[in-house]
Amino acid sequence: MTGLVLLPLLLLFIYHAPPLWFNGLVLVVALLALHEFYAMSLPPARRAERLLGVLFGGVLTGLLSLDLPWALAGGLSFAVLFFAIFFLLRFRELSTVTRDLALLLCGLLYVPFLLGHLALLRGLPQGREWVFFVLLVVMASDTAAYFTGTSFGRRKLYPAISPNKSIEGAIGGLAGCILGALLGKVWFFSALTLVDVLVLGTVLGVLAQLGDLFESMLKRSFGVKDSGTLIPGHGGILDRLDSLLFVFAPAYYYALLRFAA
Repeated sequence: MTGLVLLPLLLLFIYHAPPLWFNGLVLVVALLALHEFYAMSLPPARRAERLLGVLFGGVLTGLLSLDLPWALAGGLSFAVLFFAIFFLLRFRELSTVTRDLALLLCGLLYVPFLLGHLALLRGLPQGREWVFFVLLVVMASDTAAYFTGTSFGRRKLYPAISPNKSIEGAIGGLAGCILGALLGKVWFFSALTLVDVLVLGTVLGVLAQLGDLFESMLKRSFGVKDSGTLIPGHGGILDRLDSLLFVFAPAYYYALLRFAA
């Protein structure tokens, strides 16, 4: 029910929203997802570090949406130096300080840096088509993997990380992604060739499933079932982004090199 309500609203927003509003949505989602990541990974005593990390995440997302490589490199460099000094001056336990620092910096790269490429993707020529295309292939992959896995799944894919996923489901998800890419070409993205469909369907299909497994690994290591409770029936924002976070950047660079070079 949540998906039936939110998905049409999201599609309408992507289609009609001007770039500034779209980038604003990406920024809000990045801040919420990064907050969930830090709530899972960092202890309550690190509240100040969590807040500063979320603020820096917003800055990085904004720099990406402006498409200023020098500013992004400068922002990442400043973040590393700032937090290295901040943790040096505010360490509590020597046995955990480097772990907490690494997790904070990991969160900046994992959420706002990767998610910020969605804003870059939207800013390309035919950017709306690219965003719709990525969403379609990932949703097709997730749906096909779920139904194939529940119907035919016998052999475990990676039981240490995600006990319910099967090899059969992963193969079905990959096939679904390629089918979704083909449907995207037919329905609204005729600029893509069949080679593009095959390459993108295969690469994005594999990366989407790896992104799902990566977030499952994070949650298991942190001892939580969901990243949050913001979306009824779906968990947190990060639970809905897991597959997409590994897909936006490769899709952007493929589109940039293949069509905008």
